[in-house]
Amino acid sequence: MNSKESLRSLLASIDHKGYPAYKSLAGRYRFDSYVLVIDHVQGDPFASPSSLHVEIACRDAGFPASYYDRPFVRTALEDYLTRRLDEQFSTYNFKAKGSGKSGLLSVSRCGQEILERSACQITGETLIVRFFVGFPAYGRTINASELSKILFEFLPRCIENSCFFRRQNAERLQKAIFLAEDQEAIRNLLEPKGLVAFVADGSVLPRKSGVSDLPMKESVPFLSPDSLAVTMELPHAGKVRGMGIPKGITLIVGGGYHGKSTLLEALQMGVYNHISGDGREFVITDASAVKLRAEDGRFIRGEDISLFIRDLPNKKDTSCFSTEDASGSTSQAAGVMEGIEAGSRLFLIDEDTSATNFMVRDELMQQVVNRSKEPITPFLERARDLYEKAGISTILVAGSSGAFFYIADTVVQMDCYRPVEITASVKKLCQEHTPPRIQAPDFSVPGFSLPLGRAKTEASQRGTGRGRRDASFGDSGHDRKKIKVFGKDSFSLDKQTVDMRYVEQLADSEQLNGLAHMLRYACEQGFDGRMTLRQTVDWIWKRFSAQGWEGFCSSYVPCGLAKPRIQELFACINRFRG
Repeated sequence: MNSKESLRSLLASIDHKGYPAYKSLAGRYRFDSYVLVIDHVQGDPFASPSSLHVEIACRDAGFPASYYDRPFVRTALEDYLTRRLDEQFSTYNFKAKGSGKSGLLSVSRCGQEILERSACQITGETLIVRFFVGFPAYGRTINASELSKILFEFLPRCIENSCFFRRQNAERLQKAIFLAEDQEAIRNLLEPKGLVAFVADGSVLPRKSGVSDLPMKESVPFLSPDSLAVTMELPHAGKVRGMGIPKGITLIVGGGYHGKSTLLEALQMGVYNHISGDGREFVITDASAVKLRAEDGRFIRGEDISLFIRDLPNKKDTSCFSTEDASGSTSQAAGVMEGIEAGSRLFLIDEDTSATNFMVRDELMQQVVNRSKEPITPFLERARDLYEKAGISTILVAGSSGAFFYIADTVVQMDCYRPVEITASVKKLCQEHTPPRIQAPDFSVPGFSLPLGRAKTEASQRGTGRGRRDASFGDSGHDRKKIKVFGKDSFSLDKQTVDMRYVEQLADSEQLNGLAHMLRYACEQGFDGRMTLRQTVDWIWKRFSAQGWEGFCSSYVPCGLAKPRIQELFACINRFRG
């Protein structure tokens, strides 16, 4: 390993040379309290900044072992340190001068959710922090003195202030760890209490705006109705009261702008832990929950949607359904089956973003269009069996059809942002009306045994493959497939775009980057066309569990990756057209 003095000498030797001479700096350098690793040097000052990381022995960093001895507290500590490093970098960003991205110091910009990121990882006995640095230049001529400021003045201060326990606000850090332990305690209590979600009293659910995930000021705090109130005994916060949503079918109703969708949106993001001050710290949802919606135009690969759609006029086999351009109903049916295959125990649905003909058909419509002429079995008629026979609960926001009242176990009305349980009164009203058909015959969960290769071949035979090769799921090749991420909407792998804009539980664009790296590795190394989707996902997930991001990056792990849920990995592969 080189010393920091050798790095200083190298810098002096390349000063005022052409920018490519910076490449000679790649390597490992021992500093006083850490090892600096220059993983990748940018090609010129206007290109993506250089990737670096720092390695610190955990014993030197000094954090109590109880702060990283369990996965959920380790993630909380890593998140805390990433935010601290971002605060430090903001002080020194672009203080080193030059052209292009010269002087840039950046790390992952964390949102309200706490995610497992490549920016900071505690592996074994080592704390690793990854970040980007814009190597300074004037034009395309190296300015070694400015980079020397970054590496020998700015960076050591930032690392010292953010990555060593002795420089932390101990109370603030302890609060973050204790919050993670309380959140985990609630998650572990959901199943024993027969719940799928919990919303604490005093939670702030509305967000500041459509483009800000910060809590809305002066909003109405959440308050559970007494009939649904549950008290959670937490290790640090003590007794916390809130609304427990029981297993089964829960209907959320109310007038427009009374908070129905706001509650559902909080629940869909309750699969993640949130930072202190977010307002949703104790909004905890079953971690496997999937938000379902219609996705007109989405790609479907070999999905068995026959539980909901069969006997199509064009004789297309819905037990192995593929299309390049799905309708609202077929896309939502595919979403349900993906959720089942991904192991979801809870579906979240908003009637406003669903295909009407997929959700319900009223009696008059059934009289006009005979059931024998309608290939769709609506969700209304399958929801009860999904719960009783497959163990999948549903939380449904409804505002237009009273038919859903007949399948609901629990009905909550949002009244001026306050929840009121009205189950008993609704059931009494239902007795005064003729019930619709609420259950359909022939319920069975498919075995999901179709290999991806066969699904692709059959799609090609139906004219949906557009002439692509079907020897394997992805063509390998000598060069790595290029990744480009477009916010939280989509990413491209070479020239194939994966549209994820309607996968609403992605919290951060870095999760898309993580999905892209997983998919790229699978395309280049593993897909043989013989594995089922479940086998493929399990293979990828086991690799991540064993090797982390190192298992998907060939030469070095960059900053800017965040771990997705397994449900989003299913969604990603199913939407990949390559």
